[in-house]
Amino acid sequence: MEYILNNEQLTVTFTTKGGTICSIEDSQGIEYLWQGDATYWSGQAPILFPICGGLRDDKALIGDDLETQMPRHGIVRKREWEMIEKDEKHIVFEITSNIETKVMFPYDFRLLAKYTLEGRSLKITYEVENTDTKKFPFFTGGHPGFNCPLVAGEEYTDYEIVFEQKETCTVPTPVPETGLVNMEHRSLYLEDSDTVELNHEMFEIDAVIFDELKSRKLKLVSKKSGKGIEMEYKDFPYLILWSSANHGNFVAIEPWTGLSTCSDEGDRFEEKRNVQSVEVGESKEYSYSVSVL
Repeated sequence: MEYILNNEQLTVTFTTKGGTICSIEDSQGIEYLWQGDATYWSGQAPILFPICGGLRDDKALIGDDLETQMPRHGIVRKREWEMIEKDEKHIVFEITSNIETKVMFPYDFRLLAKYTLEGRSLKITYEVENTDTKKFPFFTGGHPGFNCPLVAGEEYTDYEIVFEQKETCTVPTPVPETGLVNMEHRSLYLEDSDTVELNHEMFEIDAVIFDELKSRKLKLVSKKSGKGIEMEYKDFPYLILWSSANHGNFVAIEPWTGLSTCSDEGDRFEEKRNVQSVEVGESKEYSYSVSVL
């Protein structure tokens, strides 16, 4: 089922399948969100929980030496959520644990996806609540894909990612065969620069994994029309840029709290870098925002 929030600047459509966004359209009729095409990527803006990326062989030890097995990006992105709250500016979706989810993630949880539309900006908040009888570990993140180009007559290479400050950083190497991350093999990606010029070739191996950024804000913007989006992601230490290796006309800009299992990590879930946890009866929130330029 679909729901809409709109104002004079934007019309944002949401779906209970995945509890997520399925359209961001401005008053000129420009669609900013990738509309999904199985030739390239059938997704749009999945919510990642309780992992971001993948586990080694899709498995890990968790809790009292239980073996968990779950697909890439976790267990909620393809499930049906419930819309539990809505007014002119806000909408909230909920999903809770059940017998099926506990086979993969052996804890009781309540996950809320909260959206607030204000002017040309959409705030996205994920709230993770522990309804279990013991503390549990988790990760969460967003995976929104944006149309690129946005305007007729423009090309993919007319677009660039511009960070809020100049960066000098290296990036680890993704391993497409396993979906994991080689942390020992790093390469210099930005050197005193705030700009990444987009091209399809940068995604032919896989994603660009930023784990050393100082910036907590960026723009995806056309050098020709000035159209694009701005994302602020203060609650997320990692940022992933990704598009399909077969040159899909989109770029996913993904704020994550964690990464796929890395080459310097074992297979215990609780020992993954930057693992989050929430105590019994408590909850934690993580927010980012997308603003249309």
